[in-house]
Amino acid sequence: MASCTSLSLILLSITQLLSLLSPQAQAQTPSAPAPAPSGPINITGILDQAGGYGTFIRLLTETQVATQINNQANTSTEGMTVIAPTDNAFNNLPAGTLNKLTDNQQVQLVLNHVLPKYYSLTSLQTVSNPVRTQATGQEGGVFGLNFTGSQGNQVNVSCGAVETQIYNAVRPGFPLAVYQVDKVLIPQFLSATAPTAPPPAANTTSGGSNGTKTTDEKPASPPNASGRINVGLGLVGGVSLFCMGLLS
Repeated sequence: MASCTSLSLILLSITQLLSLLSPQAQAQTPSAPAPAPSGPINITGILDQAGGYGTFIRLLTETQVATQINNQANTSTEGMTVIAPTDNAFNNLPAGTLNKLTDNQQVQLVLNHVLPKYYSLTSLQTVSNPVRTQATGQEGGVFGLNFTGSQGNQVNVSCGAVETQIYNAVRPGFPLAVYQVDKVLIPQFLSATAPTAPPPAANTTSGGSNGTKTTDEKPASPPNASGRINVGLGLVGGVSLFCMGLLS
């Protein structure tokens, strides 16, 4: 009886050993570890890694719009979209454009490139225009951008008289999409309030083809009595000389 029990235990051990050495068991591999979670969204870090966005990064930081984007992208279920002008886009602006803007106007300029919702390139091709931005006018009006699709899945974006193509998706995924443009999307209310050149000064020179007179020109004085006397004496002298010629 004891020998039978020992034989059964031996057979069971051999069976378990054979199952571990089978090809099916050897083929099994441990599952791959789950990818590590990505860090929080950082818009300036994304643009800095891409390169070529130094001016936009500076504006995002100075206006504190970068903090607003990061907070909303990391906490909102709607996500966000940023249209990022390159350094070449800012270099092509008229000289002194940014310096002429007040601090609040610079904030609105940056916010005009921020959409309070995530949009993929595909969705931008068929989105209902205008798409609201984060910018607001002097009276609280909301401003938007217009997106149109073209051949080859190309997307154009326009703001007033400015129109450009979206050339590259710097970051395409949710919750923050970042797209490259080569023009600065200046909102219309900033274009309308841009300083204008002063009117030309009034012409102060006398004469000229138009025959106008200036305030420096003095009116001619009326003829006086001494003038009339001089004219009379001249006539008398002339007559006397004529008579003397006849007598001689």
